[in-house]
Amino acid sequence: MSFPTATPAPAVETVIAPTRGWRFLDTRELWAYRDLLGLLVWRDFATRYKQTVLGPLWFVVQPLLMTLVFILFGKVARIDLGQTPPVLFYLCGQLPWNYFAQTFQSTSVTFTNNSGLFGKVYFPRLIVPLAAVVSNLLSMAIQLVTFGIFFAVLKCGAHGANFGLTSGIILLPLALLQVAALSLGVGLWVTALTAKFRDFSILATFAIQLWLYATPVIYPLSQVPVKWHWLVALNPMTLSEEFFRHALLGTDVPSPLLMAASLAATGLVLAGGLLVFQRVEKTFVDVV
Repeated sequence: MSFPTATPAPAVETVIAPTRGWRFLDTRELWAYRDLLGLLVWRDFATRYKQTVLGPLWFVVQPLLMTLVFILFGKVARIDLGQTPPVLFYLCGQLPWNYFAQTFQSTSVTFTNNSGLFGKVYFPRLIVPLAAVVSNLLSMAIQLVTFGIFFAVLKCGAHGANFGLTSGIILLPLALLQVAALSLGVGLWVTALTAKFRDFSILATFAIQLWLYATPVIYPLSQVPVKWHWLVALNPMTLSEEFFRHALLGTDVPSPLLMAASLAATGLVLAGGLLVFQRVEKTFVDVV
């Protein structure tokens, strides 16, 4: 008795090829690699202060030391903070700024620091900078807890304290999303340019230092002359600083002009960064 022979299954061949022209964002592909995103987030967070004595406590120590420096600088420069306690003013100001600076620095070296990995295995390259965006949220959460402790102590210990939370706190996640989008967009621009011109890595370090002084982190926006407010509005981080202090300390609400200008600038930077990054990722292995 003879049995029919089984027909072999057809061979399946997967071809990975670069896309042609300009493309924006493939969200389905990113979602398919969400497990890898989780692994990279944990890797970035766990290895940042690996083999250090304090470990994650550095997320607390660093903003406290910078707050002390800012307080001393403010006294020398005679910066008027109104009736807001200096400790809370500077700790609150560092929440969006530290998140922006850390994410920018992490994403701006995506190609140069991961060239060996990118040359061996395929996955959406955008996963790496996105992992930096998410992992830095964990460090910001620790700094937010530190701010909350000082806020509670000073609020309970100061009778008639004129600072406090406002209804704007419900929109704080949107303000944080704006910081994430801006830092990702700027970082993608820099890493794309650094892939061919390493000079931009040096310029980026210098630019982030200048950006700090152009942003109302050390001083309140009220200290800037009104005639220059239109120039300050071009800095998207100004909105984040002002909104965080409004939501957490009860300062003035940012003006509609500042909101519109900052959100428009953030959108343009992010869209341009995504386009340039995905354009450069096709050939960067040949030049890095």
